[in-house]
This record gives sequence, structure tokens and C-alpha cells, in this order.
Amino acid sequence: MKRVTSIDVAKRAGVSQSTVSRVFSGKSSYISEQTRTKVLRVSEELGYTPNAIARMMSSRQTNIIGIVMANITSPFYPYVLEKFLQRFQEIGRNALMFTAAPNQEIDDMLPLIFQHRVDALIITSATLSSEMAEACAKHGTPVILFNRYVTGAPASAVCADNVEGGRRIADLLLDTGHERLAYVAGSVNTSTNNDREKGYTDRLTERGYTHLQRAQANFSYETGFQAATTLLESDHAPDAIFCANDIMAIGAIDAARSLHLRVPDDVSIIGYDNIPMSAWASYNLTTFSQEVDAMIDDTLNILSNKLENPDSPPVISLVLGRLIARGSVRGVQPTDS
Repeated sequence: MKRVTSIDVAKRAGVSQSTVSRVFSGKSSYISEQTRTKVLRVSEELGYTPNAIARMMSSRQTNIIGIVMANITSPFYPYVLEKFLQRFQEIGRNALMFTAAPNQEIDDMLPLIFQHRVDALIITSATLSSEMAEACAKHGTPVILFNRYVTGAPASAVCADNVEGGRRIADLLLDTGHERLAYVAGSVNTSTNNDREKGYTDRLTERGYTHLQRAQANFSYETGFQAATTLLESDHAPDAIFCANDIMAIGAIDAARSLHLRVPDDVSIIGYDNIPMSAWASYNLTTFSQEVDAMIDDTLNILSNKLENPDSPPVISLVLGRLIARGSVRGVQPTDS
């Protein structure tokens, strides 16, 4: 069957093609309600739907936001992606997702991304160099980093206040009487891990605690399991472990169980992110929640302003999370999740 076009609708409705275009673009303030109703009725009769590609070409905007993710080892980022896609649908924008292969730098992907003429770029679970952030700015593509930032780069960023989150976790463990504390770190040179560790260690030092144990991991279940095993088999096994994200904390819980230790009686374990799995009865993980909805709201507000005012300066937004107390830390009264 021949595809119905806006020309066919215009002929049947007795209006110009530009009138049909304005009705479907939402720019119909100067069109009478009678004409608008007629165009919509005829369109329905003929089975016409607007051509999004043609609209992009005429407006010189794709209405597409690129989302870049890499090394997705935590369920937190698929959860974030689903939230972004839902919000884009609500505001009438489309998303194009780019994923980096293992060991592929995001910088290497940017020429391909630019070919798709995305209106803006949201980068999460990946790191962009300051040099490539400069290149994006020169290209005219607004960049917003989600849940990370690059110091000194001309890119806006929306992050959880990870330093404050780490500080509050330190207070929680000290206030509940834990004496042998440990930290399982996420991937090196990531702002999320660095800030959570800084907040945690700084607050412990301020309160006179100087014997923190540390094990390196990379935000995955497997490395969290191994790091916790190493700590718990040591001569000075910790009685509390703060893991830099939830999936590592879940690995730590399983590691403790494999060593016949009880959580939280023998060892308390706390995570960060509040992924859906953390609330499962088998883990019942105490965690520090990132307020994803609020972070996405800030991201979309910055995005809208940047598209309307391309020369506006970069914005850094920090969103404070909240403690979700469940059953993996002893001495803590559970709260609503």
C-alpha cells in the first residue's frame, strides 16, 4: 500500500501542507480549533502518522539524546537507563544508546556518536576525558555526566553527594559500636568511588579512628566476593564492611556466608545505591540510596536549559541521598525502604 503523506491529508482536508505540519508539531496556536479538528479527523481516516525523520531534517534537530554506558557490572545502571527512557517518552524525546566494548575508551566512540547528530549526550558508568569534553563543546553538543564528574571539564554533571554519603556511613558504623572497620573500593580513578571513600575515611579520622582496612575491587559481584573473603580470612577480620556499591556488598554477604559467618551478628555489611536487589529478603541490605528520580530531574532541567542557552556555563549538581536501614547492620533500627 502507498504510504499516506501530509500532502494527502492536506488535499482531503482542504488545507495547506504547512498547516498539517503545524498541527502535528504542536505549533498550531494560529490555527482555528475547527481546522485543527478537521486535520486530525482526516488523518485518522487516512491512517496518517507524521514522518519523524522528515521533521528532524526540517527542524535541523534530531530530538535524540545519546546515552553512553560502559562496563555495566552493577544492576544500578540498567535501572537508571530504564528511568531515563521512561522520562524521555514523557517529554517527547527519543534516546539512542551507545555502549563501549571492554577496554574501549569513550573518547574513541565520540566520532561515531557525532555522526548520529544527537542533540545532547548523557554519559554514565563511563569516564570522559577533559580533552574530549572540550571537543564536544566545540562541536556544539551539550554533555551531561550522570553520577560522575570530570574536574575542570566544560561538561555539566549530576551526582549523588557521595562524600556526604560516605561520612554518614562512617557515623552509622561508629555509633552502633563497630570496632574493626573495612572498606571495599570500587574501580580506581572513578569519582564515585573516590568521593565515597574520601567521605568515609575523612569522617573516621575526624572521630579518631585510624585502623581502617581496605581491599580493592571493581564494582562487580565477583570482585566484591573476593575482596570480602580476603578481609574476613585475615587475622584481624573486620566486624563491619562498607562496600562502594550494592552489588559488591551482596557479594560480600555471600562471602561471609561461605565462611559460615552470620550477617549481621558476626559482621555488618553496608552498600551504596539501593538497587532493587538490595531489598530482597535473602540479602536485606542496609544501603545508602541514590535519589535517582531527583538526579534525573536535575539532568533534564540542565539539558533543557543547555539546549535553549548553548552558551550557558557548565553546572554541577549534587543530590543528597538517604540511609536505608535494613537487616545487614547490627544495632540499627530498620526504616522504610
